[in-house]
Amino acid sequence: MRLKTFNLSLGAQIFKACADESRLRILSLIVLNGEMCISDLEKILDFTQAKTSRHLIYLKNSGILNSRRYNHWVFYQIKDSVEDIVKQVFQFLKRDQQLMHDQHTYQTLFTNRELAVNKLQIQEWQRATTREKVT
Repeated sequence: MRLKTFNLSLGAQIFKACADESRLRILSLIVLNGEMCISDLEKILDFTQAKTSRHLIYLKNSGILNSRRYNHWVFYQIKDSVEDIVKQVFQFLKRDQQLMHDQHTYQTLFTNRELAVNKLQIQEWQRATTREKVT
């Protein structure tokens, strides 16, 4: 579902959520990569677990994020209903040095297989190869 109407209340929620640099850094990574796990965000941004959780809860309560649980990881993604407006905000910030550094750190950690996303992909591959060996 895309944003069909934009009212003052929703706008205020979104802009209040974007009024914090840490939340903008989190949102930027989620926008660029589709979804992010809390443990990955902690590593990339060098935040504590408490700080990361607090900001993710704020973003979720403001109606910007959804979450899904997979095994012991929780992944966060932008809600479809606000995706357009959030992406537009980041069009203005795409050349910010800090946000570019965060994305570079993500790519480095992803390449080195240090993120939960890679661990999940490896687990899935191992399960698939184990099933093939059994059959």
